Amino acid sequence: MTTLQFRPALLSVAAAALLALAGCGDKGSSTSTAASGAASGAAAGTAAAPAATGGGGKSVTVEASADKQFFPLLSYRTGPYAPNGIPWADGKQDYLKLVNERDGGINGVKIAFEECETGYATDRGVECYERLKTKPGVTMFDPQSTGITFALTEKAPVDKIPLMTFGYGLSVSQDGTHFKWNFPNMGSYWTGADVLIQHLGQKEGGLDKLKGKKIALVYHDSPFGKEPIPLLQKRAEMHGFELQMLPVTAPGVEQKATWLQVRQSKPDYVLLWGWGVMNSTALKEAQATGFPRDKMYGVWWAGAEPDVKDVGQGAAGYNALALNGSGQQFPVIQDILKHVYDKNNGTASSRDEVGTVLYNRGVAIQMLSVEAVKAAQEKFGKGKVMTAEQVRWGMENLNLDKAKLEALGFGDMIHPIATTCQDHMGSTAARVQTWDGSKWNIQTDWIQGDAAVLDPLIKEGAAKYASEKGIQARTAEDCNA
Repeated sequence: MTTLQFRPALLSVAAAALLALAGCGDKGSSTSTAASGAASGAAAGTAAAPAATGGGGKSVTVEASADKQFFPLLSYRTGPYAPNGIPWADGKQDYLKLVNERDGGINGVKIAFEECETGYATDRGVECYERLKTKPGVTMFDPQSTGITFALTEKAPVDKIPLMTFGYGLSVSQDGTHFKWNFPNMGSYWTGADVLIQHLGQKEGGLDKLKGKKIALVYHDSPFGKEPIPLLQKRAEMHGFELQMLPVTAPGVEQKATWLQVRQSKPDYVLLWGWGVMNSTALKEAQATGFPRDKMYGVWWAGAEPDVKDVGQGAAGYNALALNGSGQQFPVIQDILKHVYDKNNGTASSRDEVGTVLYNRGVAIQMLSVEAVKAAQEKFGKGKVMTAEQVRWGMENLNLDKAKLEALGFGDMIHPIATTCQDHMGSTAARVQTWDGSKWNIQTDWIQGDAAVLDPLIKEGAAKYASEKGIQARTAEDCNA
């Protein structure tokens, strides 16, 4: 397989989404297996209905209007991925509430927002996008799904609405010269896979020591799970390790056959590219088959409390990438507790959720979107509602160094980020964390993705995509506009 054979998947997912959208009046239809486990009730039965409250918290809508900056919030509070989707969505909404309550909005511009339930289904995500994109003051979309991102990648340039995909999405869209409207901030599945292989090399005493090793990739059989494969194949070719690929059918509740293969092949390491219930199931199966959890490494979507809490001590020693820190010690989280939860306006059903891995990630994502609006206002006018095109400029000109993150109350929760026309990611760094049976502990400093390995793959992939779609590279004038 070549490094670029994954690209047809983008076309097939987008085509399926468009077909589903054409028949979106049928609320029972779905192109995603994830939707099959959705909870019953109005929120689950209506594809584009506002999201449910998530167990008693205050998920609300602030109506869009011409004088407000509108943030559409795609979410999944129903179905098999809800345990992970809920804290992510809660963090995003709570940060917007904080900015309105504490700061009076963005330089005086109040924030409006509305959730739309996708159930992690591509067709429902596209429907939510189509419904919300026409709201006044629309800012940008965070699809919260790689499949939905693939489906929207061709729509965004037409609608002139940017897509933020924090730690997920289309890896080659880091190349802003070909992907003007995609922003895979803070990392992609290629950077994540690269960081993991670097870390394993360090553990073995050097990347050359990986020669002859066997590394198994247990992955969600979806665009999300398949995305790291080209990078891992490249690294396997470079270092001489054997890559075993073991797909798991979504949502991932049945993995006995997969872990029987793991037990038989005896890999040195297992990389877990899972989401939702797949992750806890994998850890339980690893425990049952006797595979050492300290030889397992998950992507950052397989490294949150819902993934391990039901396994407890059985998951002790398990490692995962961390794009952000957890805990309530960060000043911004303390501000959320003070200005939102102390006023009985929190979105989460319990204060204990505040500060968890995915909650904090939602806060960080929404902070980047708010800071993009501020950056746009610096160019186009403070105190004004920004258009989505203006916000796109702000997203391309983010510069949040360590001092700025400190001032925003984030400290070292996330790595500093600086985007440009050429680089829509802004940071390729991640840390490794380990579950001790009761909590996550950061084990490493930030590890940067290796540009010498990543950049040629990104350049090749972006050029191929542009050629297939008839996209011209952006000019210097466009980049500097």
